[in-house]
Amino acid sequence: MGDEEKTVNESERHAAKMAKKKAARDKIMATKTGEKGLVIVHTGKGKGKSTAAFGMIFRHIAHGRKCAVVQFIKGGMETGERNLIEERFADICSFYTMGEGFTWETQDKERDIEMARAAWEKAKELIRDETNTMVLLDEINIALRYDYIDTAEVIEFLDAEKPAMTHVVLTGRNASEELIEAADLVTEMELVKHPFRSGIKAQIGVEW
Repeated sequence: MGDEEKTVNESERHAAKMAKKKAARDKIMATKTGEKGLVIVHTGKGKGKSTAAFGMIFRHIAHGRKCAVVQFIKGGMETGERNLIEERFADICSFYTMGEGFTWETQDKERDIEMARAAWEKAKELIRDETNTMVLLDEINIALRYDYIDTAEVIEFLDAEKPAMTHVVLTGRNASEELIEAADLVTEMELVKHPFRSGIKAQIGVEW
């Protein structure tokens, strides 16, 4: 068998294999016809939880869909996403920076609790508004972990009051088992390697 004939046979086998895979995939996809507003959780020690969530927010903006962001912790920080949304997309995406920084920075537990509760009240208002097709609750999992907001209350609200077609994204480390169980889509970011451990600080365009 010549090299050319061998190449043709390999190409034909590959095409047949891919056709078989496509047929199986199409059969599976034909059964996936439902739509619903999802409760989405991004958690884990790895980088990218908020980054991935903002990716979905920008997808909503790109499709002309109204959405909203509530930042529970990072309100004291300037971020590229916030600047871009507030400067160019404020008409379609509401942005609320309710937190004043991480707990170890504010060193005021009562103030942290007050701000977290205010952020949750704003979040409920935005979620109830059916014109918002996605609401991002950035770093809410940290507020839940410290019991600044009651996890059971959040889960109950999402179950009872979230409009059927509204997506809600909750980010932050240490999502509780209860929240993970209640969610429709959960992604855990696993830390494999991070430059911080080599003395590299957070950098513009990467972390914020």
